[in-house]
This record gives sequence, C-alpha cells and structure tokens, in this order.
Amino acid sequence: MNKILVIGSSNTDMVIKTEKLPAPGETILGGTFHMNPGGKGANQAVAAARLGGKVTFIAKRGNDLFGNQMTGILKKEGIETKYIVADPELPSGIALITVDAEGENNIVVAPGANSSLVAEDIPTDLLSSGKFKILLLQLEVPLMTVEYAALTASENGIKVILNPAPATKLHDYLLRHIWLITPDETEAEIITGIKVKDEFTADTAARWFQKKGVKNVIITMGATGAFVRTDSFTEMVPGIKVNAIDTTAAGDVFNGALAVAISEGKDLEKAVKFANRAASISVTRLGAQASAPYRNELD
Repeated sequence: MNKILVIGSSNTDMVIKTEKLPAPGETILGGTFHMNPGGKGANQAVAAARLGGKVTFIAKRGNDLFGNQMTGILKKEGIETKYIVADPELPSGIALITVDAEGENNIVVAPGANSSLVAEDIPTDLLSSGKFKILLLQLEVPLMTVEYAALTASENGIKVILNPAPATKLHDYLLRHIWLITPDETEAEIITGIKVKDEFTADTAARWFQKKGVKNVIITMGATGAFVRTDSFTEMVPGIKVNAIDTTAAGDVFNGALAVAISEGKDLEKAVKFANRAASISVTRLGAQASAPYRNELD
C-alpha cells in the first residue's frame, strides 16, 4: 500500500457561481450556492485517496459542526483521521469562493483552527515510524509547523513535497529539505522574484530553487502544462485542453495525484502526466473535494 502523510488545512468552502467576478466595491447578483468541504490539505488528501493512495491526514479543526462534518467526510474517503486535533477555542476554517462563467475564481479564507496547528500536534514518533514514503505539505498552516515537519521527515528519509500555496517567502533551511516543490507561476514569482511567463523564465525560476537546495522543481502553468526540472532532465509537460467550469481545486488535485504517482515509483515525467490527467478532469466539475476524480477515471 502507498503510504502518504498529508499535513495541512481543512476548511468548509462556501461557493457562489456568477457571470463575472466583482470589482472592488461592487455588488453583483450571483447564481447557485454550494457548501463543500475544502482546504488545501484536505483537498490533497482526498485527491490522493481517491487515486489509490493510502493516506493519513494531520490537521486542526474547530470543536463545531463544520469540524465534525469534515472528519466524517474524510473517514468516508478512507483517510486515516485519528491525528486530527480539535481546538477548544477556535472555529473550523472557512473559505468564501466566487467562481465566474469561465471557471476563474477568487477566494478569501478565514483560517480558524488551521492557524493553531503546531509541531506538538504532530506525534513525535510518526515521522520516524517508517510508515510513510511521502510527506505532502502546503502553506495554509503556520510556517513553523511546515518547517518542523519538513525537516523531521527529510531526516527520516521521507520525500517531502511542498506545494507553496498561498505563497510566501521561504527560509533557505526549509528549501534544503524539500525533495520536490510545486508552485504555479504566481507563487514562483512571489518566492523567487522571477516573473514566470514562458518556458525560459520557468527554467530560470526552477534553477533558483535548485540553487537553494530543492532537489526537484515543477512549476504549473495552467492549461500550458507543467515545467519540470530535475538533476537529470528539463522539459515542459503539456497540459490537457478541456472546457473548464471551476478551477478551484485543480492545483490540489494535481498535487494529490503527483504524490500517489511518485509513491508508486513513477518518474517525475510520468507522474506529471498522471497528475495533469487528474487535474484536467477536476476543472470540468464544480467544487473542491467533489471535483477530485477516482482512479478508474484515469485508467
């Protein structure tokens, strides 16, 4: 069985579909409303589980209705949830999402209990247990917690994948312990200071990450595809053209799928092709976790 540990956020997404995204100060009349489970950590855990990964999830939730629902949903997906901690004071995380007619979105997150996930919430022996091949991280929980998890996992021979979203400046000592980093163009620019707009600038940004100690770099570039740089090869893996209706969790599905493919021993080129297929299906559906495909849909 594939052993993937995901540490990250869990939210309830409140989504409104509308013809266009509102400008600052503008009120517009929207269309349908959906309330779905979300959060980058939970989204990636569900994506990996649906694609055949054996997933354990560590997160912090509120002691409230949203938190109880989230834990139940993840259990139904076959995810190990016993390390999810209930915060006695803070509420569960909430995300407000607007999606336009082209599938583009804007998102505001109230992190709630996600902001109180600390190193002490991660069992000390879990990362040294030998149970996990992959640790998948994002940046919707405190950076100090991400750093602790990455350093400890790396020292115990676990491949650390960091999806640096939402983007922020990262310390060099964190980057030295990252086996694979997966920013999109905007995130790569925020972290490196290099504007990524084509294959050449993507390569320049990827080289920046490698100089900082990251072993492998994948920069996702929407429908164009994903730029991959490793010690042994550099290439653009083309995207798959589809009619997108909601891109909310495309990156999360990509990263969950990537973790599964790598845990199965696929090289990065094949892993990216696998992840591209999963993400291309997700953008044709509404919702975050609801959009994640199952393995038989890819096979």
